[in-house]
Amino acid sequence: MTTFPWLPALFVLPLVGAVVVMLLPKSAHTLAKQVGLVFSALVFAVTIVMALGFNSAKAADFQFDISVPWIPAFGVNFAMGVDGIALVLIALAVSLVPVVLLAGWDDVDGSQGSVRGYIALILVLEAAMIGVFAATDIFLFYVFFESMLIPVYFLIGRYGGPRRNYAAMKFLVYSLVGGLLMLAALIGLYVVSAQITGTGTFDFTTLAGLNIDPATQKWLFAGFFIAFAIKAPLVPFHTWLPDAAAESTPGTAVLLVGVLDKVGTFGMLRYCLELFPDASRWATPLVITLAVIGIIYGALVAIGQTDIKRLIAYTSVSHFGFIALGVFVMTSRGQSGSALYMVNHGFSTAALFLIAGFLISRRGSRLMEDFGGVQKVAPILAGTFLIAGLSSLALPGLSSFVSEFLVLVGTFERYPWVAVVATLGIVLAAVYILLMFQRIMTGPTSDVVKERVLELKGREIVAIAPLLVVIVALGFYPKPVLDVINPAITRVMHSVSATDPAPEVAPVAEGTAP
Repeated sequence: MTTFPWLPALFVLPLVGAVVVMLLPKSAHTLAKQVGLVFSALVFAVTIVMALGFNSAKAADFQFDISVPWIPAFGVNFAMGVDGIALVLIALAVSLVPVVLLAGWDDVDGSQGSVRGYIALILVLEAAMIGVFAATDIFLFYVFFESMLIPVYFLIGRYGGPRRNYAAMKFLVYSLVGGLLMLAALIGLYVVSAQITGTGTFDFTTLAGLNIDPATQKWLFAGFFIAFAIKAPLVPFHTWLPDAAAESTPGTAVLLVGVLDKVGTFGMLRYCLELFPDASRWATPLVITLAVIGIIYGALVAIGQTDIKRLIAYTSVSHFGFIALGVFVMTSRGQSGSALYMVNHGFSTAALFLIAGFLISRRGSRLMEDFGGVQKVAPILAGTFLIAGLSSLALPGLSSFVSEFLVLVGTFERYPWVAVVATLGIVLAAVYILLMFQRIMTGPTSDVVKERVLELKGREIVAIAPLLVVIVALGFYPKPVLDVINPAITRVMHSVSATDPAPEVAPVAEGTAP
């Protein structure tokens, strides 16, 4: 019996949707949105059906795998497969696309660019996101890694804010530099594999088992890691993110920060650790230092922001510090927390950006000083914003708390003082989130706010409600996601020859009861 090619189908479906949208009449704005929403919902439904067939007991293995020759002369295959980590990240991506299309129904009206072009670019981006998480051929991964730049560049540069051209170009330049470094390392990895096995290959499972010289590993690791650190972004490679997020439409910002940036931390966990274990252990002190700096720096800069979208972007710099920290502390709790953090951050930051987008579109300003007293005229809007904000600061009972707690516990097991310093990021998160809520939602209400800031519409509530449900559900019961993630984390730990530190038990004095 032939297994249904789930992953190629998932990849092709949004591309078909993009073609259908572009074939519609140019003036059919509403129809283009409807068709895009239908195709994104269909991709989500197919993903759910596929996920129901995923064997959690074998989540460390690549499932639904398929491999066909693509460029045989160089050993390149169109190879796809998902382990537990890739599966939950694909689920995150396909969940957010229909939410983005529904919530941002009025973000593009045709005055800046074609509505059908905007919808088609989002669907093309969805296909690239699925491909980058599902690829098990590293050359194919690189193709998807770079191809994501094209739709994002146009989504920012054509449909963004007043400084969109600057933000789009900055994003593109940073990303291309990282991509070129990865390409050089990819070529080097192919040459090394040919020297060791006699035949060059880009197959991940083959490369992950090669015994590469530690000195060579360091050079190859550097090429991959810098590319991933830019994509994540990790301090000091982060400066493109605030500009890109601030100038994007809310929907683009959600996909950029909520999904695309996870490719960086996913790459660190999947490729840096498993392909270059010796180099990863060698680089651990530096990466942990950068992660902790990012946690504190991102939070401190967020506190000083007056622009709502830039503040949310800087909070993400801090959160990505936590994710990178969990990856490189080399403990199972830390890495499980990081993988779960990628999912939880995606939903919480999506809710923040979308609700901020509702506020900005109503008031016509991104500055917090132009708001105040919103909760008096739009209590449901204020309530949803508060839940999303509390999730971002890791309030117990909401999703981010579980992942942040696991990262800190995993860090404390091996680096107690690092965990203590990183915990300061939680304190600072409470400051920037509550200050933002206070400035926007409380205090006197101006006449402009009373007139313009209206309560959430039915469509907006329908779009935001699933995000809030997931935030609460994963806050109370993260076990289903962790059960899928943990076997793959065990494989990663084994690949870097890492074991969890044994608990220290105080000796019992002779003659005393145990």
